[in-house]
Amino acid sequence: MADRKPAIATMRSTVQPQRRAFSEMITLIHSVGLRPTRQRLALAKLLFENGHRHVTADQLHSEVLATGVTVSLATVYNTVHQFVDVGLLKQVVIDPGRTYFDTNTKDHHHFYDSETGELTDIHNDEVAISLMPKTPQGMHLRNTHVIFTIDRRPAVSISDTRAGNDND
Repeated sequence: MADRKPAIATMRSTVQPQRRAFSEMITLIHSVGLRPTRQRLALAKLLFENGHRHVTADQLHSEVLATGVTVSLATVYNTVHQFVDVGLLKQVVIDPGRTYFDTNTKDHHHFYDSETGELTDIHNDEVAISLMPKTPQGMHLRNTHVIFTIDRRPAVSISDTRAGNDND
């Protein structure tokens, strides 16, 4: 019987942080007007419990399945788009076939590594845009988001690119 007390105490100490994490996720989801379903809670926990991250819906789907929670890929897509709509995530479209969801919802820019698919945040104050185009009539500029695509090929100067010598 004496052996069981430490096991129960250990079990309580590991269960409490999980309950606390889920209660924080319930509060977060409630705060934006969504109902905290089992699927939303599981996805929110993966997205928000360990700091800022960039993830595709497919990656998130694989991660949630690995936790033992059964969620369809369609539910993952619907949930991340709901999270975007309520401001919990930002959607970063690299091209029509590659979209990331970013837990950092503050204005910032990105490096996109075209070889690894990794996105890296760049703080706003690290990018200076000296000339902005005139917006179409009746339109107002809402946001500027710059994505710098990077790779490990030898650097090509801008003058070489303009002259058609980009080595491709």
